[in-house]
Amino acid sequence: MLNRRILRIKAFKAIYSRTENPAMTVKEGEAQLELSCEATRDLYLFLLALPQALTSEAKNRIEAARGKFNPSEEELNPNMKFADNLIAPLLEQDPDFQKIIQKKKFSWEQYDVLLRHLYDELRTREYYSAYMASADRSLSEDAALWANIYASELEDNAELEEILEDMGIWWNDDLAYALNWCCRTMDSLGKGERWSLPPLYMSDLSEKAESDKAFISKVLRAAFAHFDEYVSEIAAITPKWDRSRICSTDLALIIAGLAENAAFPQQGSGIIINEYVEISKFYSTPESRAFVNGILDRLINKKQK
Repeated sequence: MLNRRILRIKAFKAIYSRTENPAMTVKEGEAQLELSCEATRDLYLFLLALPQALTSEAKNRIEAARGKFNPSEEELNPNMKFADNLIAPLLEQDPDFQKIIQKKKFSWEQYDVLLRHLYDELRTREYYSAYMASADRSLSEDAALWANIYASELEDNAELEEILEDMGIWWNDDLAYALNWCCRTMDSLGKGERWSLPPLYMSDLSEKAESDKAFISKVLRAAFAHFDEYVSEIAAITPKWDRSRICSTDLALIIAGLAENAAFPQQGSGIIINEYVEISKFYSTPESRAFVNGILDRLINKKQK
């Protein structure tokens, strides 16, 4: 499930914790890394339980409208296409999915306000109107609708972000990645494939691939083992800077890049540098891109020579 880009981000965050807490041990760093990785898959599972919850919201609305004192013709005979979509019962009746959801105690029941607002917003969307107007009824069409919901309605949803913040310290940063996996799951369900829990690491999907878990663990261990050495190297080529003036995120990114280069010297330096420069765009200052790129380029090339 987790590719190397997101694993690098998680390792960088653990290294950042080390910059803020000098007493942090490598075992603590590895524990943080493992928790963070598991949290991404947990977020995916929580989001994947949404179809059941939002479908229930639609059914409740329909029943409430029918129960009015003087319901309209449309309220008495509503379009049931979304309420009867095939994805929600598919997941609801999947014993493997339900078992893990119940084990982790994931539920949308307490977030009825978000569900109400989400359903109201959904009903204003053109893609939803087109879906409801279509006479076609198929698993693939229902799956495509849910993929659209995951792709369009949740990433910038302030209410959801607040909920995720309360539920887990790792979840907000992983939302886009988890939503992408929900879309992938909808695609496979739409093809008639049965749901299965994604392996935690992308390498687990291929027997030929090098273990991503071993890869990121090696990077993290190198960063913690040589942390002070890397700080000294950075200081030596930045005479106008001192440790207290270098942004902690920049320092963590540079140390992560140096650690990956030390752990995997056969890997091209350009790939390593580009990866951490890309990460800096999201987690550091506007000036960080050039700074991280320049320092990593000088130090890695110096080591290679």
